[in-house]
Amino acid sequence: MTNEDQPQGNATTHFGFQTVREEEKVSLVRGVFDSVAGKYDLMNDLMSAGVHRLWKSNFLDWLRPQANQTLLDVGGGTGDIAFGWKKRGGGPAVVCDINKEMLKVGRDRAVDRNVTSQINWVCGNAETLPIPDGSVDRYTIAFCLRNVTHWDRAIAEAYRVLKPGGRFMCLEFSKVVVPGLREFYDLYSFNVLPKLGSMVAGDEAAYQYLVESIRKFPPQEELAQMVRDAGFSRVEVRNLSGGIAAIHSGWRL
Repeated sequence: MTNEDQPQGNATTHFGFQTVREEEKVSLVRGVFDSVAGKYDLMNDLMSAGVHRLWKSNFLDWLRPQANQTLLDVGGGTGDIAFGWKKRGGGPAVVCDINKEMLKVGRDRAVDRNVTSQINWVCGNAETLPIPDGSVDRYTIAFCLRNVTHWDRAIAEAYRVLKPGGRFMCLEFSKVVVPGLREFYDLYSFNVLPKLGSMVAGDEAAYQYLVESIRKFPPQEELAQMVRDAGFSRVEVRNLSGGIAAIHSGWRL
């Protein structure tokens, strides 16, 4: 996008490497996930060679679900985190996603797995959650935060809905910290993933956006500071696969 193509006037943000008006981003992101919802889980397996399952397992192991805890999983439309939470003995879960097509996929998967009790599916925006103050014990957001227009607002919402003693956990693509791996990952991301998206999901542009959105997302320590600035304590970061992904954890004390 040239300077002449950039939106003028209103506040702007990024959509991948493009500059767009803030009010446009939600609909653009929704369009991406509407397009790929039916192939989203298959694409995750193909893109990561199944490694995303290990990342999510590590994430849930650190979360340590308990039967007396309630979970809010934001942006988890297809249900992976909620299903893992229940499988590990967690209490009631709410899956909140802005995308109705992703929620539909999640509900269908829940029926297929016979995991329909104690999981509620809610359509809502991470920046303005339709969830009461101080009502959940655990807040998770996995591979969603980078798609939100205002990351700080989403993290502030997490703080608002958590009970005192509640825990925030974010699993997201991050900054590769291994030099040799970084170059290979960039080559793979920009040259392979969009083509794979075209062949499997029928939408190269959607996966081009996803690759670009990862590069626009803050590195580990910058995101950790956002979590602290929202009021969370005991903030920790764990890198996965050399920093391709990272887990951020914080507590509302």
